[in-house]
Amino acid sequence: MPTLNVMVIDDSAVVRQVLASVLNDAPDIAVSHAVADPLLAIDRLRQAGQAWPDVIVLDIEMPRMDGLTFLRLLMQERPTPVVICSTLTEKGARTSIEALAVGAVAVVTKPKLGLRQFLVEAANELIATVRSAARARVRPGGGAPPAPKLSADAVRPPPQARAMAQTTERVVAIGTSTGGTQALEEVLTSLPRVCPGLVIVQHMPEKFTAAFAARLDGVCRISVKEARSGDRVAPGCALIAPGGRHMVLKRSGAQYYVDVLDGPLVNRHRPSVDVLFRSVARSAGANALGIIMTGMGDDGAAGLLEMRSAGARTLAQDEESCVVFGMPKEAIKRGAVERTVALAAIGREIQAVAGR
Repeated sequence: MPTLNVMVIDDSAVVRQVLASVLNDAPDIAVSHAVADPLLAIDRLRQAGQAWPDVIVLDIEMPRMDGLTFLRLLMQERPTPVVICSTLTEKGARTSIEALAVGAVAVVTKPKLGLRQFLVEAANELIATVRSAARARVRPGGGAPPAPKLSADAVRPPPQARAMAQTTERVVAIGTSTGGTQALEEVLTSLPRVCPGLVIVQHMPEKFTAAFAARLDGVCRISVKEARSGDRVAPGCALIAPGGRHMVLKRSGAQYYVDVLDGPLVNRHRPSVDVLFRSVARSAGANALGIIMTGMGDDGAAGLLEMRSAGARTLAQDEESCVVFGMPKEAIKRGAVERTVALAAIGREIQAVAGR
């Protein structure tokens, strides 16, 4: 019997039909309502009573009331896990990033052409995202067999020298997923202009990371940008791995820089936290701090263990402050984490690295 009650809100009849079909095929999910706009959704929700949806899949661009306005109202009245279903465009990316900041927990993308085939092919991702969202702690402010789950061994950057024993440069590597956009904003806005250089993987679709980085750059004292190959990891700067590409850390003399690579999905993600953390372990060793934050799954656990074995300090966000405790929990279980800390304390931990 289905355990997850889902509402779909999208002005496209085709999208509603395909989303409902894909989700209803999962044995533990049932779509209770599929409506054309937020005003109809509000009427249904007022009648929901005890049958309030566990997850809402929400389009952004709709007539009568846009999805962002509805999301703000929802988070004020009754915070509910929301998955944004957005077009893969720059405008869609910017609006989706704003929705994540308001309280949505995840984004899935839809192209303008070939929608039905795309959504059918992306069924596993959609179902997994809805299941993950249902387990999320909302913070206001089935199908075909899954693809093989690859480890960081699948991405092999060129060989390089071992990490230097001592250097004045420090590197902070952060990995996060579901709930990470809000968490990263809280951490990065707490940092002063002078702090160690940061390299970050946030699981996010292609084109969305540029909008996310631009938003953070506008509210932080430090510089935040989407990474490009050759970018130096410099104090007071955070580099965010671009969606659809892996990012690795490299060293030239006493300085660090990043390389952005194509490659297969690792732990079903690209960019992958494991790929970044492994490269940090090999290039920076004891000169690094690794932090694994809120997210579903186990991406980053193996890489954080490699960092700890290489002498790096390692932290995990604590369960109470996580939207989803999956990634930190798995890293803790594998012995990769020295300490767990609250989200509010992570900024202080990063600043302390500069004084080591």
